[in-house]
Amino acid sequence: MKNTTVLVTGGSRGIGREIAGRFLKRGNEVVIADREAPADVASYCESGVEKGRLTFIRTDISKPDDITRLFREISRLFGGLDILVNNAGFGIWKMPEDLSVGEWDSVIDTNLRGTFLCSREAITLMKSRGGGYIINIASTRAFMSEPGSEAYAASKGGIIALTHALAASLAPYGIRVNSISPGWIETGDYGSLRERDHSQHFSGRVGRPSDIAAACVFLAENDFINGANLTIDGGMTRKMIYEPD
Repeated sequence: MKNTTVLVTGGSRGIGREIAGRFLKRGNEVVIADREAPADVASYCESGVEKGRLTFIRTDISKPDDITRLFREISRLFGGLDILVNNAGFGIWKMPEDLSVGEWDSVIDTNLRGTFLCSREAITLMKSRGGGYIINIASTRAFMSEPGSEAYAASKGGIIALTHALAASLAPYGIRVNSISPGWIETGDYGSLRERDHSQHFSGRVGRPSDIAAACVFLAENDFINGANLTIDGGMTRKMIYEPD
């Protein structure tokens, strides 16, 4: 894992920040692509641990030209890429009749098209290294929904389908492609969660960004897992919900 180059999109905050920090602690070269720079670079690594080098490249992955520029810069700086974590994404929560075409497109263009374009650009850089790993962050909302989540659910379901399609196409190049579907991962005030929030999970707690970051490292160390989707939700999507008599 050392001396490898890792790109994390949307790495300035939330889950992406934890993913970037986890690879940095392993001594990797980590590139963060985000619309905003991280607030506190020093906090990505705990004191006393081996640290990699962090590079920030301002990028809006809903813009194809930004993506092209991002990978050109990675090629110039590092000469290749070993691991891509397609994490950047967002949702717009509106009922279908209130969701505009522009809003639909903005979610799809960022979450799904951005994931594809970043993966496509990564191919050449990974081939120069003899292979690599692409890890796409999907969601359990690809499998279950609440009202008003159409655009987000469609984008995340598309990411899972894109994952196994890319795995098939890129296998000859030694590039493994997998996805992770997080469940409830609290990126805000974990201490404010209620007991009934935690009890919805077989694991007895709501997830943390570190749970997803650990899975990313696991996938980047295992070259036999390919085309798979890992659901990491504390068992929430397996819990039967019914109204007893």
